Amino acid sequence: MEGLIVSISNYVTVFMAALYTYWNFRGFGADEDRRERFLRKQNGMMFLIHFLSFSIMFLKTGDERLIPFYGAQAAFLWCFLVLYGKCYRNRWGLLASNMCFLLSVGFVILTRLSYDKAVRQFGIVVCSAVAVWPVPFVIRRMWQLSRIPWLYGALGLGLLGAVYVAGDASYGAQLSLRLGDVAVQPSEFVKITFVFFVSAMFYRSTDKKQIAVTSAAAALHVMILVLSKDLGGGLIFFVTYVFMVFVATSDWIYLVLGFLGGSGASAAAWKLFSHVRTRVMAWRDPWADIDNRGYQIAQSLFAIGTGGWFGSGLYQGMPGKIPVVEKDFVLAAVSEEMGALFAMCVLLVCLGCFIQFMMIASRMEAMFYKLIALGLGTEYITQVFLTAGGVTKFIPSTGVTLPLISYGGSSVLSTLLMFSVVQGLYMLKRDEEEEYEAGF
Repeated sequence: MEGLIVSISNYVTVFMAALYTYWNFRGFGADEDRRERFLRKQNGMMFLIHFLSFSIMFLKTGDERLIPFYGAQAAFLWCFLVLYGKCYRNRWGLLASNMCFLLSVGFVILTRLSYDKAVRQFGIVVCSAVAVWPVPFVIRRMWQLSRIPWLYGALGLGLLGAVYVAGDASYGAQLSLRLGDVAVQPSEFVKITFVFFVSAMFYRSTDKKQIAVTSAAAALHVMILVLSKDLGGGLIFFVTYVFMVFVATSDWIYLVLGFLGGSGASAAAWKLFSHVRTRVMAWRDPWADIDNRGYQIAQSLFAIGTGGWFGSGLYQGMPGKIPVVEKDFVLAAVSEEMGALFAMCVLLVCLGCFIQFMMIASRMEAMFYKLIALGLGTEYITQVFLTAGGVTKFIPSTGVTLPLISYGGSSVLSTLLMFSVVQGLYMLKRDEEEEYEAGF
């Protein structure tokens, strides 16, 4: 009987996730009234998925700690959506809803994988949400942010340099600084200062001298990440810069140069770094050394294949066999127990967030704001692509996390900060439109 209930719940969960995803994309082109109706339906599906998932986990484990933990999560998500709407009248509700949906999926799968880590992650999410709450107000009011490009650049380079000099090594790369018992990954926050730096520089000018200076500073960011062996982070910075310079100049030559430069850098990384060769060989044929270098990707593929379209059910799979499953390979755990269709819905919601970022970028008139939305959106979707591609063996694993779902405090805080900045840009544009309409 218990197995039947779990199986049925999987089908229901996938169906609700599909409805959420459908309403998400329907809301893009709808008028304001219909968009609000879609938003209410989406939020209803999100809370039902969250409730059903925790109900199944309680049924399977009988762990009474899950009841108050679920209540705390549901209360947080509800309070965030309600209070955000009251504090920021012109917020983009769809973007806030998608952010909460991804957080709720992360809460569910992390609770399944490790209750203690899930509690820690939830605490970080709550504190991060409070910390970034004023960001939209700052973005709307402080137009002087475009005047200090070298402050962003110096701050970013300083943080990356500190990691290179004194950072802790993790899986062959220097990624974090330890402050007592807390490990912080500065590159997650430098992604934001980097975008602000490039945006402010190109807002001033896009002549060849300015592009050369900005490119040199951007290359220095990437070089430090490469020296720290954080190649996944370096790739995100590189791709983001190429697209930002292309949009700022409308010159296709920069895309061509970026492709050629990226190809050359990939060849150099193959020769210089042994762990890059290991990951590429594991990607090409994980079965050749399944007990060693191919173990992680092989277990990921086993998990995805075992789960099938609708998943094996929460606590009915074996995601714990995948090394670092709660970070780099969390999507494999989602696919195994909640279903490949559910995982596809999650990725489509991530794609929806990216489209929203680009829609905001297209609406901004000032190049500074346009490039900020474009840069943050490019960083976000590149990270999602690298994670999903590594989990499914589409590309070699790069060691980056799935934003808002994977375990990691720095990643959660920086992603919430990204979403808050873009919300601020959206509200800024809405304020301008209302002032324009009021003038007539």
